[in-house]
Amino acid sequence: MKLPILDRLARTSHRRRRSAQGMTLLELTVVILVLLTLISVLFIGANAWKQGSDRTLCILNLQNVQKGVRSFSNLNGYSAGQTVAGLQSQVIGLGRFVEVMPECPGNGNYVSGGDVIPEIGTLYFNCTLSASGAHEPLNADDW
Repeated sequence: MKLPILDRLARTSHRRRRSAQGMTLLELTVVILVLLTLISVLFIGANAWKQGSDRTLCILNLQNVQKGVRSFSNLNGYSAGQTVAGLQSQVIGLGRFVEVMPECPGNGNYVSGGDVIPEIGTLYFNCTLSASGAHEPLNADDW
């Protein structure tokens, strides 16, 4: 004779054993999708950080050259708007105001303003990526 209580215990312990075996395929898929989503957010953030740091380095390069041009003009008595033959070679080079020709970290190119000392607030160098607004200082009035 079977006791109903034992039969019920046998069924519940069988259910417990089956659910404790592991995750179903659906649960595993959901976990993998959540992890992939978190990883993609991480990559998007890293890419934005890289673009921001490239922009910052480019603006610092522009600022260094601008300060070199201002220092050269102040030390040699030139004023804004005057033409100086070979201005770029007198400012940029070994032992000069800027040691080496800067390179844009975002693969842009720098275009110089020629041999004319720029007005205050006007940059001597411009990055080719500044057309998109990516590598352009917000305010260069005091440079």
